[in-house]
This record gives sequence, structure tokens and C-alpha cells, in this order.
Amino acid sequence: MIGKTIGLDLGSKTCGVAISDALGMYAHPVETLYYKESRDELKAPLQELITKERVKHLVLGYPKMMNNDVGERAQLSESFKTELEAWFGIEVSLMDERLTSAAANRVLIDADVSRKKRKKVVDQLAAVNILQSYLDRQRFLER
Repeated sequence: MIGKTIGLDLGSKTCGVAISDALGMYAHPVETLYYKESRDELKAPLQELITKERVKHLVLGYPKMMNNDVGERAQLSESFKTELEAWFGIEVSLMDERLTSAAANRVLIDADVSRKKRKKVVDQLAAVNILQSYLDRQRFLER
């Protein structure tokens, strides 16, 4: 797939954002967005990024349970997927994100990043993991 893709890691009050290069090879961290009242607060900053970067596709983390059940958090991702598609009119894919936040924290701890700094970037790194997994899967499927 040619064109940029955004990866999102939705949390209860944060949303980690990553973006791919135009060839869809590599994911890079962008920022962590914060919202207080509702996810609607994410619409404007995401619209700005989608327009500026000419994004063609969104990938949203899908936090299924370890036994593969769809729990409350995964249901929230399903409803956010519907919102994103309505807001922006572009395709949104759900990508299994089990353990991405744990893996992101482990990388940051291994790099001796302080707890305060980890809190600021862990959502971005989780979004990178989600997006990179998606990009790698797409390349594999295209073979």
C-alpha cells in the first residue's frame, strides 16, 4: 500500500500516535494526545495530522483478551473505529495489540528511561508497535 498510515493506541485518557513513511515500511512516533471529557477531543488534532501528512489509512489497536475474547476495552476500540471512519471518511483497520504497552514499557525500562519520561512516551511507542506490526503483516500478505 502506497501512502501514509497512522497507528493509534487508545487509552482511557490518552491516544498514542505513530505514522508510517510514504512507502509503508517503517513506523515512527508522533505524539501522545490527551482528552478529558470524550474522545471527540481527538478529532481536531487527528484531522490536522491526516490532512498535513495526506494519510490514506488508520490502524487502531485492538486490545483483545489473552484468551482471544473481546472485552470492554476491545469494544471501546470497535466503537472508536466507527467514529474515526465517520469523522474522516477513510478506512480504519483494527490490529491486535496484546502486550504492546507492556513491550513498550520494557524497552523504555531497559533503556533506563525515568518513570516520568516513560509515562510521556509509552503510548507513542505502543502506537509504533501496533503500526509496525500492521505494516509488516501487509508486506507479508502482498508476497
